[in-house]
Amino acid sequence: MISKSAILALAALAELGRIPRGAYAGAGELARRTGAPRNYLGKILKTLADARLLESQKGKGGGFRLARDPHSISLWEVADPIERLDRRGICILGRAECSDRAPCPAHRRWKKARDAYFEFLTETTLADLR
Repeated sequence: MISKSAILALAALAELGRIPRGAYAGAGELARRTGAPRNYLGKILKTLADARLLESQKGKGGGFRLARDPHSISLWEVADPIERLDRRGICILGRAECSDRAPCPAHRRWKKARDAYFEFLTETTLADLR
């Protein structure tokens, strides 16, 4: 359900949640810790900085750090800029219209799974990943 990009974003931010408050970690260091390609992870981190989940600083001693306490950042907030989760409410079978009133054959079962997934993402924080 979750893309490799979002998994890397979660792994990188979980790592950032482990560094001392106020410290920065470079994209290369985070890539090494998460096993992600550096350039690819750098683009993901830029996206998350644009979403104001991260602060970035260029130059020596710079890098990225969390913009807020890890207890206040949900997995949803991390995955959404990467996945566009708010658009994931679409029909699993690709139908243009699928709702409780006009369900596809999989709608009711998919809705349960989707809602549980979204609940997990919204109720779990980066601090829970430590």
